[in-house]
Amino acid sequence: MTVQAADRATEAGQVRAEPGRRVAGPVRRKTGVIDADIHPAALQKDIAARLDEPWRRRFERFGPRIPNPPMIYPRVRNGGMRLDSWPEDGIPGSDLGLVRKQLLDEYDIAYGILIPLQGHSYGGVAPEFAQALCRALNEWIIEGWLDPEPRLRSSICVPHESPELAAREIRRYAGDHRFVQVLLPLGVETSPGMARYWPLYAAASEAGLPVAIHVGGVVRHRGAGWPSFYLEEHVWNGNAMAMAVASLICSGVFDRLPDLQVVLVEGGITWAGPLMWAMDSGAALMREDMPHLRRPPSEYLRGHFWFTTQPIEEPENPRYLVQALEHIGMTDRIMFASDYPHWDFDSPATALRGLPKHLREEFMAGNARRLYGLPGDGQGR
Repeated sequence: MTVQAADRATEAGQVRAEPGRRVAGPVRRKTGVIDADIHPAALQKDIAARLDEPWRRRFERFGPRIPNPPMIYPRVRNGGMRLDSWPEDGIPGSDLGLVRKQLLDEYDIAYGILIPLQGHSYGGVAPEFAQALCRALNEWIIEGWLDPEPRLRSSICVPHESPELAAREIRRYAGDHRFVQVLLPLGVETSPGMARYWPLYAAASEAGLPVAIHVGGVVRHRGAGWPSFYLEEHVWNGNAMAMAVASLICSGVFDRLPDLQVVLVEGGITWAGPLMWAMDSGAALMREDMPHLRRPPSEYLRGHFWFTTQPIEEPENPRYLVQALEHIGMTDRIMFASDYPHWDFDSPATALRGLPKHLREEFMAGNARRLYGLPGDGQGR
């Protein structure tokens, strides 16, 4: 849960580290953790080298819709990254050796799930260009991360605004067991429940892969104007994620695809209880508006969604968090995430320490092992 201040490199620059030196943190210990949110980042040259013409020249001259490293609105200091996560040559997340040192080896991680955020912007450009960029990113992940590091698994990056092409990319990589989910940004161009995205969901369901919805993307849905402060944006993520959940449930996608599972990454958790209460009570009065729904909305939420813990709402009294999670009734669907290498990284050694032991053990490994079908030996086989 709460991470010691010295173990975080804040975006305000309050914690600084000399080049090549780790910010003070906990002593290394065995955790057996499965980390559900690690962010690798490719350099432009890595992507360009894997593109054919005319896409290579277009990428080198114009790039994607969002530059690399990603710019976030409102702007955050240090690119939103830990100060000690910048390698000597590259950007945070581009150096596997540093990721091993600061995360995988430091905390004896059993498995880590890669979520390449560049897929957010790559998947939103013109269809064929998006397909080429996403394929190059997936190939970079295979060659630079999955092949040399057996502890890692990855998300499939897809041209999400061209769902038919996205389905092709899902089928291309679904046979590789190291790809364990399909990446979709929260900020898609229209509401995620819209039928235009259903071919993507159908391909993921057919492949037996969950769809991971991660905050961010080209479009930022707020409904209250542009924020003036980073805090506004940071705490709004849960509200935006709740809107996406409501969209997916109300659209009837789970009636059409009953095996589809969705992972909500970096969107908080405790809002799910009140959302279920509100949707159930409202749906009872509005059945004619959604005749396709066969069950109460809460049953769809409990049966099709999973959560990651970073950031998790942290009251001063941890018992209140336990009570909130018990109201949701989904403690078997919550997975630990460090969010490395971002500034609000959660240390596996100190996270969730206020929770009962049985819950912490399930959050730190057990739930993710079930969802992703990971072996129990932790050896990356």
